[in-house]
Amino acid sequence: MNTKIYTLVALLATTLAGFMPVKSQTLGPVTDTIYMGASYNNEVYYSMATGNKGAVNRKQWDIAFRASRQSASIITNDAANNSAVGLNGVELYSYPKAAYSGFTDVDTAGLSTWKVMVNSTTDWEDGAFDRYQKGHPDYGWGKYNSVTHDVVGDSIFIIKLRDGSFRKLAILRKYSTDNHYEFRYAKLDNKNDTTIMLDCNPYSTKSFVGFSITTNQIVDFEPVPSAQWDILFAKYMYTYPAGSPNAGTLYPVTGVLSNYKVKVKKYDHVAPGFMMTAPATMDSSRSAIGWEWKYLDSEFKYHTVDSLIYFVQDKGGKINKLVFKEFVGSSTGRIVLQKEVISFTGINEIEKSGFSAAVYPNPVRENMNLVLNPGKSGNAVVTLLDISGRVVMNRRFDVQAEDLNTLQIPVSGLPSGIYMLKVQAGTNVVSRKVVVNN
Repeated sequence: MNTKIYTLVALLATTLAGFMPVKSQTLGPVTDTIYMGASYNNEVYYSMATGNKGAVNRKQWDIAFRASRQSASIITNDAANNSAVGLNGVELYSYPKAAYSGFTDVDTAGLSTWKVMVNSTTDWEDGAFDRYQKGHPDYGWGKYNSVTHDVVGDSIFIIKLRDGSFRKLAILRKYSTDNHYEFRYAKLDNKNDTTIMLDCNPYSTKSFVGFSITTNQIVDFEPVPSAQWDILFAKYMYTYPAGSPNAGTLYPVTGVLSNYKVKVKKYDHVAPGFMMTAPATMDSSRSAIGWEWKYLDSEFKYHTVDSLIYFVQDKGGKINKLVFKEFVGSSTGRIVLQKEVISFTGINEIEKSGFSAAVYPNPVRENMNLVLNPGKSGNAVVTLLDISGRVVMNRRFDVQAEDLNTLQIPVSGLPSGIYMLKVQAGTNVVSRKVVVNN
């Protein structure tokens, strides 16, 4: 058995394809263009505040490990699985005939009838290797050891690589204290039997670190630290939900995935100028934006849904209005979007748990909307002061903690002028300048 230890040496997968200069955030709507390339060959990491953070060729890795010490999630590169455009994605199967002790005697008879394991549509923590987890201490590919705090592997997997060849694979252990993964793979005839000890520590600022079984190399495929991107333009395997006509069916789609801690609220059948005017629960799942913002007509031309709007709370706590304007298809993978910041988080607020506040419209007539995430507080005190510092309104609101709330505040009886809106939620305080134009 060959043992290889990989630490800092990694294949940098970021390419210049699709990369555009960073834009500074401006007031009002901003139109931006994303290029995924022909056949959607690239995945594009995107910041709502500064734009494209880099495009990565997604055919460079096979499996990827969550870089966090507190996670045991392992995903596959199933995103490229679209034979219609000549792309092969990784396919993973759980070996049903033996536990790890049977690794050298694997028998793949009947493999064509086994169910392909893919990454969860909704949760980054539920990767393809984790799909049969039963909950703590069972993580699907292994079980948690309460003495060592490691996750110890107990399963065999069969993996079909991007070149169509097969390997048998076992995740042996997640060394939680050291943040290392140990795994073993070989050809089905036991040739090229290899054990890897992968050190995640050099990639601690990333969400995942990849590995190519084809080339036996680590692949650092996130172009920037996880804190610097919000959404990912990518292909991924979509599983139709229970209750739908195609329930359980897998299908490769091109869409948008959300980073950890990014929240989304979707509104459909609304006018282009729509803004939130009522409290809304936001979706923090992996595919909250997803792929259904576009459709293919009978003439095989793509269109975007013109009555669909997303509000995205990014990693910095800002709320952004997002509308897709154009989708070209696989010829260039071009996507045109329009975004608009409706709240700004001050530098001193970034460290506070989700705390943010925005006022719109501004200038305002009749009714002012305050979009507020109060952090951990369940109430907010809103005070409006005129230019002389006199309090003209003071109200207390019950709000949903760590969620997006929209409060409507009437200003129709106030004289035109400049006012200061003060919002206090728990120990968090922020002020916003408001222009009343009655």
